[in-house]
Amino acid sequence: MKIGLFLGDLLAGSPDDFVAGIAAAHADGFASAWVPQVFGWDTLTLLGVAGREVPGIELGTAVVPTYPRHPMALAGQALTVQSLTGGRLALGIGLSHKVVIEGMLGYSFDRPAVHMREYLAALQPLLRGEAADARGETVTAVGGLSVRGVEPPPVLLAALAPAMLRLAGAVADGTITWMVGPRTLGEHITPRITTAAHEADRGTTRIVAGLPVCVTDDVDGVRARANRTFAMYGTLPSYRAMLDREGAEGPGDVAIIGDEATVRLALEDLVAAGATDVVASLFGPPEDKERTRSLLRSLL
Repeated sequence: MKIGLFLGDLLAGSPDDFVAGIAAAHADGFASAWVPQVFGWDTLTLLGVAGREVPGIELGTAVVPTYPRHPMALAGQALTVQSLTGGRLALGIGLSHKVVIEGMLGYSFDRPAVHMREYLAALQPLLRGEAADARGETVTAVGGLSVRGVEPPPVLLAALAPAMLRLAGAVADGTITWMVGPRTLGEHITPRITTAAHEADRGTTRIVAGLPVCVTDDVDGVRARANRTFAMYGTLPSYRAMLDREGAEGPGDVAIIGDEATVRLALEDLVAAGATDVVASLFGPPEDKERTRSLLRSLL
């Protein structure tokens, strides 16, 4: 089982705290560390710094929203980080949500799948060291970058809807999910993305499944805590649709919560449903978070 950590909480500290958190994940033997781009530190910059100091571990964004970053700007930044980390970047990108893109940033969120298709058409040649010539309805990128000798990072697309899953399989290198339970992963995500990859002759595709995880004896209390902590995901339309598919009332119903045996089996269920990587977001009381981390270390 390939296990990584979702370390979004590191963004609440200083850059030194960030590097120390990545170093601790590497020292524990985790395969990867994933961090979102939110409203604060620039995540790719922090990953570049951490990658210069911490060897071995894969460093991923989960995810960078596309609308605020022109593909030429993101490609240049991603290739810089790829060079700094010795080729260990996994570039996770996504649409974000209408409430952010329109309500906070003022961009149109109309036709998001068209936007992402056009964005990838510009981004991927640039990552390969080629010139872009994308002239779409929502994205224009014409020209190249003066970056030499860097292998392109894999591009993982945050994908939940069918059109986005087809893009993730046929055009990108896979997907990274959040708040998706094993039934939805096995019946909705995996079949669509793998079929698209096969039809595009891309072979196997990567499916990175992220969920909150807590090893605890207080299952009911921690589940209630998960519903409070992650309540926003029950209201955002794209995540709400996945919870409904799973038959889940709220985020606490898809969070992985229980004793060591229960959590281990739940992680195995994700792999059986098609996950190539499992990414755990540790939550709960401090003693439970350490207990969870200890279990995950034992599974590496």
